[in-house]
Amino acid sequence: MGNLNKKILVIEDDASVCAFINKGLSENNFEVTVALNGKLGYELSLKTNYNLIILDIMLPEMNGIEICLKIREKDKHTPILFLTALGSSENISLGLNSGGDDYLAKPFKFIELTARINSLLRRSSISQQTELTDEIYTFQDITVNNRHKTAQRNGVDLGLTSTEYRLLLTFIKSPQKVFSREELLEKVWGVNYEIGTNVVDVYVNYLRKKTEKRNNNRLIQTVIGMGYVLKENDYSS
Repeated sequence: MGNLNKKILVIEDDASVCAFINKGLSENNFEVTVALNGKLGYELSLKTNYNLIILDIMLPEMNGIEICLKIREKDKHTPILFLTALGSSENISLGLNSGGDDYLAKPFKFIELTARINSLLRRSSISQQTELTDEIYTFQDITVNNRHKTAQRNGVDLGLTSTEYRLLLTFIKSPQKVFSREELLEKVWGVNYEIGTNVVDVYVNYLRKKTEKRNNNRLIQTVIGMGYVLKENDYSS
């Protein structure tokens, strides 16, 4: 009964997929709202505080990438799970880079969908609980305020997505520590299984671009064969 008050918005134009998801999630005590086109889905996202949004990419009237970008202009934290037949690495990267938190390709098993949903909700819950803690982390010229969920370099806001923020927070909490890709996948995405893409490498590159936009001194270093570490730049990587 723990999911009774969890509201999920499903934006998907395939009525049979919507019915399948709606039936399964309702039986698991989620409150489900369905939108069969992108414009309606986006409008609904503005009217209600959903705990999670499931979003297709190919949608009539407004595509999923556009919806995600517009949602992220106003809401950095509501988890967004892309659910689409466009399962190539390029499309996965596009979806994640637009502000999505996870990606599940069709066809899918319902047990995997619920695992992804529960993982995202747990992560969101932990994030909300830590908002009351006034934690400020600094490394070199980067500052992360974990109460206000802001990240700056040289006093300039980095404009991070929620996933980029969690990745930077993981690094800055443990500078000098080398994180394997598997560790980062578990700490940032809350999963310990293969999600079908080099998502960690993709997001490290996103984070590097934003942290190096006005300062090309690289602080997130690659440790070949091991992973990534936040430390002073003492070599090119």
